[in-house]
Parts: sequence; structure tokens; C-alpha cells
Amino acid sequence: MKLSAEFAKLPSLVETLTMPLANRSADRVLGARGCLFTFHRAAPSHIWQRLPNRAFYLDLAFLDRLLSYLKRTGWDIVTVEEATRRSQQGSDRRYVNFSVDDGYRDTFEHVVPLFRSHAVPVTLFVTTGIPDGTLPMWSAGLEEVLLERDRVVLLDRAIEVATEDQKRAAFRDIAKSWDGPAAGELYARFCALNGIDQSAMHARHAISWDMLAQLGRDPLVEIGAHTVSHARISALPEHAALGELAGSRDRLASELGLPIRHFAFPYGRSGDCGPRDFDLARRAGFSSAATTRKGLLRRGHDAYSLPRNTINGDRCSLAAMEAHLTGLSGMAARLLGRV
Repeated sequence: MKLSAEFAKLPSLVETLTMPLANRSADRVLGARGCLFTFHRAAPSHIWQRLPNRAFYLDLAFLDRLLSYLKRTGWDIVTVEEATRRSQQGSDRRYVNFSVDDGYRDTFEHVVPLFRSHAVPVTLFVTTGIPDGTLPMWSAGLEEVLLERDRVVLLDRAIEVATEDQKRAAFRDIAKSWDGPAAGELYARFCALNGIDQSAMHARHAISWDMLAQLGRDPLVEIGAHTVSHARISALPEHAALGELAGSRDRLASELGLPIRHFAFPYGRSGDCGPRDFDLARRAGFSSAATTRKGLLRRGHDAYSLPRNTINGDRCSLAAMEAHLTGLSGMAARLLGRV
């Protein structure tokens, strides 16, 4: 047992010894640069291991380790406001930003407290339909039901979900079949069939306006907009797209009494937002707009098409993070056409 425990420590030991060397080598080639990270949810390790959709979450223990690593290796952790300032004016230091998209309750309960414990800022891009209760959180609700039950009822049959493998397979298959404009209606019928109080379920997963008001008073929390309904902006006519952008900004500003200067596109890849949409973000009054196109932020980058590197909960290692910090993941994405 003791020997096995020592072997389990080897990946961390290798990372501890080799990652700083890789970092310094990259610095000699790349110089000062920015790297924007984004994720959606986080959970304590003992919960994360069991989640049917755990790739959507970060393990809080890994996030804690990553923040410590970045501070130890000389990265500045900054707001989007500061990142865009540096990208326009230049910087002689490396910097990162972390943004959390959508607006889940665990952002309030777990993520912000972790950043606070490190005394570093974090950006929240909020979809206002979540605290308003107008956006069905079907993915979160489906996952909780699968996690807590051994059997669930679908429209045409009942299925067994007693094991972790069954739960993950069921989540994958059901989520794929629901994904699209009818997801809210399908989820409502699923809740009715399984005796789920949809409003109570929403409250367990959604960030509230009271929570956001508390976070808005925290100097380490920056709040930006992420549309009203989590719409794919490129799919909307111009007036509707502008309404999603400006509507989310105005709702946040009105409710929180804060200037809302920055925006992040839902989905955010090349098919989800383009030149028209970047211009709409400018017209809506934002100072920047972020995508989910991988890459580094360098001096002179367009403030309305900022690259962000999504952290996948199933691919969390310091080596994977260095691929983002050095721009290798962005290069690979472009070579493979995944932009």
C-alpha cells in the first residue's frame, strides 16, 4: 500500500520538477503574453469523481493547485479589464485571467471563495436568464436526477442508472437527444414523469441576484455579460442578437448597480460568432468581447475577439495547462480546424 501511494505521487512530482523548466523555455521564445482561461462549474473532489457530466466541472483541488502553480511561477492573475488594458498598451509581464461562464450556484459557494483565499481576481460572465429563472437549466437538472437515482423514466421507457457507467452513458445519450430549441420542453416533461420540482431544482443550481449582489461588492470579482438566454449569436438576426447583448448588459447593470464593461459569447467558436457579432458587441457598449477560440493574447489583439482557452474537467494537469500558456493548444486547434 505504501509503495502504491508513492507511485501515485509520481505524476505530480514530475510536473513539479519539469513544468517550471518548460515555462522558462517558453518565456525566452514568446516573451510577455496573456492567457485567458474559462470554465463553467467546479466541485469538491469527492463529488467531482461521481458526476455524470464531470468534464463540465473542474475539480476544486486541481483549481487550487493550478492557482498556486501560476503564482509560484510568476504569472499575474488579472481581470479582463486589466488583460485588455495590457493587450492594448503592452506589458512586460505574463498574465492570466480566469472567467466562469453562465452563473451556477457553485460559483458563489466554491469558486469565488477559492480565488479569494488566493487573493486573486476572477471574472464572472453571467447569463441573466439564470438568476431571472427564465432559462431552463436542463443539463444541471438531468445530471442531478441521474446522480441521485437508480432508475429514471423517459418518454417511451424507464432505464436503469444504478452504476456510474450507466449514469454517464444516460447523461450523454439524453443530453444529445435534447440539445436544441426543444430542450426546455423535453426537460419539463422529464421532470413531470419523474416527480421533480423544476423550480426547486433550478434554485439548487442557479446563482441568484442576491448572490450576485454580494459578489458585486467584492473587489476581487469582476462581472460581465453572457447574453440573456445563452443564445448562439451568429444564428440570430441582427436585431435579436443586439438585444441579447445589450439586454444582458442592461439587466446586470440595473440589478447590481455596476458598470458592465465586458462580454463573452456563448459557445464562442468561429461558427458561433464572427465579424458581425464582434461589431455588435462594440455597438452594445462593451469594451471587450471574448470567444472560446484557443490562443494567446498579444499586444494589439482586437478587444472584441479575445481568445479564451476552455479547461475541460477530464483533462486537468499542469502539462495540459502549459499547452495553453505556451499557445501550443491554440496552434493545434488551428491545424486541426477546431476554431
